[in-house]
Amino acid sequence: MERKIAYIGFGEAGRAFATGGAPGLRLSAYDLRHAEMGNAFAEAQVDAAATPQAALAGAQAVLSLVTADEALLAASDYAPHLSPGTLWLDMNSVAPETKRAAAHAVEAAGGRYVDVAVMAPVHPARRAVPLLASGPHAEAGAELLRSIGFTNVRVIPGAVGAASSVKMIRSVIVKGMEALTAECMLAAEAAGVRGEVLASLDASEKPMPWAERADYNLDRMLVHGTRRAAEMEEVVRTLEALGVAPDLTQGTVRRQRELGAIGQGSPLCLDAKLQLILDRKAKAA
Repeated sequence: MERKIAYIGFGEAGRAFATGGAPGLRLSAYDLRHAEMGNAFAEAQVDAAATPQAALAGAQAVLSLVTADEALLAASDYAPHLSPGTLWLDMNSVAPETKRAAAHAVEAAGGRYVDVAVMAPVHPARRAVPLLASGPHAEAGAELLRSIGFTNVRVIPGAVGAASSVKMIRSVIVKGMEALTAECMLAAEAAGVRGEVLASLDASEKPMPWAERADYNLDRMLVHGTRRAAEMEEVVRTLEALGVAPDLTQGTVRRQRELGAIGQGSPLCLDAKLQLILDRKAKAA
């Protein structure tokens, strides 16, 4: 029996996921920019829907793959067109609060909402990209995703927002390191010392699991944060003199100073370090 899967949004992710799916599927897609997309629908063997109603009619599940600023709007505007019990798989990179608001709209319309976090670039992995799912309908959503060709889906405990929390908080490191890299490399290039900076980073890098790395990094800040904040203020001056805006480095000054000011030494494990920091914040509040 043929099953219909609808795509709301057919950009890079939609096209990657629509290619090479399981047999017995009918794929339909609606995109606000469909007039600009040329042969994208035909190349992916997807029916181009002129309206969201046409895309959603009779769909067993919906993959929402719009831009972040349109995720809640799409759920709110299109949920009334869902058949009862339709799975709405929200795969957009948005905050947990945004997903909870979208879930409310979908559930109010009779659909079943699943928070899905896409945990890596969609190319070249396509349907092998790692996915996390959470919420009351996560198991049903994961089963559906596997049945249409996704091979790396994992359900995690928690309500709607749990999966997106993992993705959003992970991005503090992943996207933050990208931005720090740009700030560092632009300054190194301006100073004419890029090769030496890169060699120094290679020499000081010690591979370790992130739990150990986090424990180590917090230890350095709790023990030496005040001194390091002063050093980083000099880094701010260095970047400014080179004409590089020290946006992230200024944040580093504030965070180092904040943890260094706790002044109680460093507990022996990550749990204890985090509790110390949280207790101090609660006391300050």
